[in-house]
Amino acid sequence: MKRMLPFLLALLYFARPASGQQCPVIPLPNDYTQQPGVFVLSDKTPLVLTEAAFATSANVWRQQLLRFTGVAVTSWSEKLKPAGAAITLRRIKGNNPAAYTLEMQPGGITISAADDEGMFYGLMSLLQLVRKAQGKTLPIEVPCWKIQDAPLYGWRGFMLDESRQFFGKAEVKKILDEMAFHKLNRFHWHLTDEPGWRLEIRKYPRLAYVGGIGNHHNHDQPAQYYTQAEIAEIVAYAKERHIEVIPEIDMPGHATASNKAYPEFSGGGSARYPEFTFNPGKEGTYQYLTNILKEVNVLFPSGMIHIGGDEVSFGNEKWKTDTSVQRLMQKESLTSLEAVEHYFLKRMADSVRSLNATVLGWDEVTAATLPVDQTIVFWWRHERPQQLKTALEKGYKVVLCPRIPYYFDFVQDSSHRVGRRWSGAFAPLQSVYEFTSAKLLEGVNGKSPLILGIQANLWSETIVTNQRMQYLTFPRLLALAEAAWTQPARRDFKAFEKRLQAAFPLLKMQDLYYMESPKLSPEPIR
Repeated sequence: MKRMLPFLLALLYFARPASGQQCPVIPLPNDYTQQPGVFVLSDKTPLVLTEAAFATSANVWRQQLLRFTGVAVTSWSEKLKPAGAAITLRRIKGNNPAAYTLEMQPGGITISAADDEGMFYGLMSLLQLVRKAQGKTLPIEVPCWKIQDAPLYGWRGFMLDESRQFFGKAEVKKILDEMAFHKLNRFHWHLTDEPGWRLEIRKYPRLAYVGGIGNHHNHDQPAQYYTQAEIAEIVAYAKERHIEVIPEIDMPGHATASNKAYPEFSGGGSARYPEFTFNPGKEGTYQYLTNILKEVNVLFPSGMIHIGGDEVSFGNEKWKTDTSVQRLMQKESLTSLEAVEHYFLKRMADSVRSLNATVLGWDEVTAATLPVDQTIVFWWRHERPQQLKTALEKGYKVVLCPRIPYYFDFVQDSSHRVGRRWSGAFAPLQSVYEFTSAKLLEGVNGKSPLILGIQANLWSETIVTNQRMQYLTFPRLLALAEAAWTQPARRDFKAFEKRLQAAFPLLKMQDLYYMESPKLSPEPIR
């Protein structure tokens, strides 16, 4: 017995909660404690559903568990009362659909939530704990935790630009998997711009066949685009992961690819940006674009369509001499090209609303006096804090996605050679992580209920390969997830960096190339 005593004491020591240890889940839960002991997970572990409504989330979890750990648990109905330590999914009353509680004991795990959304997030937290505990053999011994959690923001988004560089369905699904794994819930898909039109519109097939030719780096690249069947597949894949997909059809600027396919609706451009705009003076333009949006709205059931509305002045020079635009200005008493732009935006916003969809736009649309209760503004110009303040004062709901630090095409280390900088400033991991912790802006209430959340945007002018796209995204996407989910008082960047070390092997399992350090993971220049 004396020989056993040191062993028993050691066992008790390692089974007790670690003092001050952070939960390894990313984003960090808002309330957690480590519990004594471990939960042993194997193929024999039953997954008990108390309601059929949890079946889709449970199936996604089971698929991911099998894919990454080799464990194949079986779903059971509560009525069957399986033997052994089970994982039980239970509905409780509550007002927050995204909140969940995860209670782990060696004798069983219970995830409780008021809605399937919260249940999914609870399952993702459990999946992270399992994957970070797994060894080389089965079963997996998972340290027990009790977690009570809910997100800071309702909008936790990521935007991918596929007009300038097309990445393809498999790559998009990888991103959606990582978004879901880290509880991000909005995928903003930038599908049209100057270099290429990336989705099939059946009423106007040349948009894909002709407008899909080329990219930012190769104007002769054969047409690349998503068929409507592929769009439906990706949207369904995202929905299973509680991610809404929001399409962006840019207008009235950034219309070059569309104008290449249907030049009769072009409003011209400038020397640097030829054929940059749609023509706001032609009545047919509005019907053409409305017909496109009808198909888009059916493809994307999020009930939101982003219409861009940015940087129109880059290429509206021809409006000064276009006879149809000049007639419009005279007829509607429009005294400037900006007034023409606002007239166009109002009409197209009316088309979006007629489809029972909400209008989304970049922060330039704040000046167009669109209805505040049916418009969401994306504040991106970090050097213009007044633009954000004005949007909030007018009553617009706002998503924060400032260039610094939430444009992921900006470099992330001072040694990086490719990518953007803003007067020397860029977007390192720490600035992504700490943005919502700091005092947001002078004179702006960072806790305003009108601020829906935050979003990172990855523009692809500097990207040629999928590897570089991944490198710019990861691990900054994980820092974004914690900034969007975890209460500022709970966050600590140094502790996050330590927890990130356990996340890197999981990214590697997805065959993702990420920026660990300039030496360990050199910057891909293409």
